[in-house]
Amino acid sequence: METVLLINPNSSERTTDDMLAIVRRYLPDVRGWTNVHAPSMITDPEALLAAGEQIAMATLPPACAVIIAAFGDPGAIALAKTLDVPVIGIGAAAARAAGQGGAAFAVVTTTPKLAPAIDTLMQAHGADYLGCFLTDGDPEDLMADLAALDAALIHACNIAANAGAQRIIIGGGPLASAAIRIAEQVPVPLVQPLVAACQEVASRTGHPVPPAPDRSQ
Repeated sequence: METVLLINPNSSERTTDDMLAIVRRYLPDVRGWTNVHAPSMITDPEALLAAGEQIAMATLPPACAVIIAAFGDPGAIALAKTLDVPVIGIGAAAARAAGQGGAAFAVVTTTPKLAPAIDTLMQAHGADYLGCFLTDGDPEDLMADLAALDAALIHACNIAANAGAQRIIIGGGPLASAAIRIAEQVPVPLVQPLVAACQEVASRTGHPVPPAPDRSQ
């Protein structure tokens, strides 16, 4: 399989490395590209828009497919118009996976200022979207305390499940490791956006589609 390019729209090299470690479980040849001009965590619409513009104007290495690894899919539409390879945003891929079979689904995430953009993206790619359920606390403080992050995500997942969600997306590239950690502690299957994107890349490039994890998808 030719190289897949994973684009991290924020400037955290650690986040890029964490996401690459997950993606390489599903795709054999992946390289990372980090948007050094962005903040270390995208938490508001202005940063999301700027990241999309930066990615659209960047000189990227060649690849057989591109994964945009931030939940708002910044730059995905622009790149899809200019590149002759599949461009998969993890947000759109997660919505398509979560809504399969007509399942009601929700998003749990840490970034309240991005909720309107998330709602728009989910509604565009999934039929029975129940809404965005938010953790309490500052997003960057939560990311610095994994125990607090996991507890906050589990609490929000329980609320989403009680509201009728049959599947829950943990919304955010930097939250990919947290989604794996908490998968056994929530009452409904979790959809991992990175895994959903890997499955779409494999399908669209003609390679074997990797299975979803047992308790997450």
